[in-house]
Amino acid sequence: MADSRVHPTTADSHPPPPSSSSAATSPKHSTEHPIPPNPPPSKPVPPPATYVVQLPREQILRYPPPENARKFQALTRRKNRRSCCRRCCCFTLCLLVFLVIAAAVSAGVLYLVFRFKSPKYTVTDLAIKGMNLTSAAPISPGFNVTIRAENPNGKVGIYYLKDSAVNVFYNDVKLSSGVLPAFYQPRKNVTVLQTALTGSDVVLGGTVKTALRNAQNQKRIPFVVKTKAPVKIEVGSVKTWEITVKVKCDVVVDALNQRAQIVSHDCDYSVRLW
Repeated sequence: MADSRVHPTTADSHPPPPSSSSAATSPKHSTEHPIPPNPPPSKPVPPPATYVVQLPREQILRYPPPENARKFQALTRRKNRRSCCRRCCCFTLCLLVFLVIAAAVSAGVLYLVFRFKSPKYTVTDLAIKGMNLTSAAPISPGFNVTIRAENPNGKVGIYYLKDSAVNVFYNDVKLSSGVLPAFYQPRKNVTVLQTALTGSDVVLGGTVKTALRNAQNQKRIPFVVKTKAPVKIEVGSVKTWEITVKVKCDVVVDALNQRAQIVSHDCDYSVRLW
């Protein structure tokens, strides 16, 4: 009987591991992807460093950051425009105040040194034509106005310039208009002016016509004569700037014809120094 014994195998008796060449040529490993080796452990990333930059205060105020440069320029231009507008307004206001003060000083000098007295104006005659109250068509009334201008000053002359205006109204309806002649009125002088006023295509409403008829029956027809005249005052050899004289006369007549007589009159005037 044969002796059957199992001999233990030793480490030297294990078959050698397959080589890389044999692993590459084996059909099982040729179809699988090779497993990459594990990467080495990465080093910890240090936190970002923080830097503090200190700049002078003057440099911060003078030089804005680049992203605010356009805004800074726009604000600077706006401030410059506002400054220019403020300067212009201040200059205009100062000029107006200076003119007012100069006018007041001039008036005071005229009054104190030359004892200046205001001229006096009176409407002495008012002849009327073309006031047809029976026709429904527009009318063309005419007024011949006589104005008495008195200069009571002994050292002041008055130059009446062109571009004057004389208008006649009834109940705020302008009936006729005209101008005064340009002339010079010497010291202590009375000048009588006659001017012809004309109107064209004046439409009178029913209420105005009724009021005129009633006033005509009562022989008290009120009219308003408004005069505006540019003048210059002469003091010695010096002339003032152009001054506007406005005169308003309330005149009441007894008829609407050329033989009308003035029943009453009252004149007020105002002087505009500029």
